[in-house]
Amino acid sequence: MPGPMKTAASEPAGAARPRLHGPCLLVGLVLMFGGSVYPPLLADAAGRADHGLAMALLWAMSAGLVRGVGFVPRFVLWRWLFSGWAVLVALALAATLRFVS
Repeated sequence: MPGPMKTAASEPAGAARPRLHGPCLLVGLVLMFGGSVYPPLLADAAGRADHGLAMALLWAMSAGLVRGVGFVPRFVLWRWLFSGWAVLVALALAATLRFVS
């Protein structure tokens, strides 16, 4: 027999329910579609794969999608790596790798 279902009434009084985060979701979707439609986005000027840039953009995409759909991990390290602030850090790293290097 299945256990009792969780309902809004059974949650603790102060618990906030996660919601969609539009800006993060938009960043994640744009990076997902942009990298799929235009793969040279992840390459250097010579056309070779730029692994550092790809890592930063894929981190921004992953964090944007995870936070954007409203999922907030419980473990503090994952919570930070997939937060809205992590999206900004990853985008800044990607911009630095793309335009400064």
